[in-house]
Amino acid sequence: MKTIVCPSTLQSGFDTFSPKARKSLFGGKQVSPILPFKHQDIRTTAFQGFGQSFRQLSISGVQEKYGLVLDSNTLRLPKPNEQTKYILKPIPPDLPNASEIPANEHLTMQIAQQVYSIPTAANGLIFFADEEPALLIKRFDFRPDGSKWRQEDFASLSGRTKQTAGLDYKYEGSYEEVAQLIKQHLPAYRVETEKFFRLLLFNYLFSNGDAHLKNFSIVETLDGDFVLSPAYDLICTRLHLTDSDMALKDGLFSNDYETDSYTANAFYAFDDFLIFGSRIGIAEKRVRQQLVIFQKDYEKVRAMTQNSWLSDAAKATYLACYESRLKRLNYAFKMNR
Repeated sequence: MKTIVCPSTLQSGFDTFSPKARKSLFGGKQVSPILPFKHQDIRTTAFQGFGQSFRQLSISGVQEKYGLVLDSNTLRLPKPNEQTKYILKPIPPDLPNASEIPANEHLTMQIAQQVYSIPTAANGLIFFADEEPALLIKRFDFRPDGSKWRQEDFASLSGRTKQTAGLDYKYEGSYEEVAQLIKQHLPAYRVETEKFFRLLLFNYLFSNGDAHLKNFSIVETLDGDFVLSPAYDLICTRLHLTDSDMALKDGLFSNDYETDSYTANAFYAFDDFLIFGSRIGIAEKRVRQQLVIFQKDYEKVRAMTQNSWLSDAAKATYLACYESRLKRLNYAFKMNR
């Protein structure tokens, strides 16, 4: 398959993974962006013993995930009980515009890292032998010696399971409650709360309506304490679903709190995030500094979108969603009364 941009960084002028991408994804190894098998091969009898053992459900509830092993310079499916350090997310079935999902998530993850300096799991597009795209993610829960870091998501931290909170347990609560859990569990909570605030702003700006409790987690550090993990499962869900602005049922605020701006407009805008930031313990000056970053219209967002593997129609929709949310974040209710 011939490419004109790096399948990871989306940098022009590459027909394979760029040196920067090889370093972040593969420790500098030259790995082909073409897998030596097809998507359908994973489902055949020969692979059933492997696929079922590490197949999971993703944010949409229908997306497949498979583990991969880097063997020398080749990514392959694991043997039974073999530890995997890569996650492969193919095109899922039964979703609108499903073929766009790997490119959508890849683009959104890269924009988060490159434009907004949000730490994300190392990722790139990769292609099956028949050129069908999939998203490749390098797991971040392994120590250099191969043992695993402790990791826990916010559904677990909040004590919510199917048994305690029902089938939609990961959508219960508010983002203000997530911030309270950060303060409760993370020693450097002031720094981590600001990181969470930036990630929440990013998810809103790029219309990720599926940023639920299991899509935020904490991970162990060398010192034995915890910090927020790199971001993952970042995607513009509006390309596939007409979903809500916020994944959590109570939205930004706990205890049914609502700003005058939201009451008047029925959508979150500048005032909501300004008040939210203050309510979760960030100094107003710092809240405003963070908001400014997400109120700017970055040309690099447009350039990366054009370099992405999205179809032309999906690119137009993606940028239209971005522009719509930009307008919201630049709308100050008090100034427009």
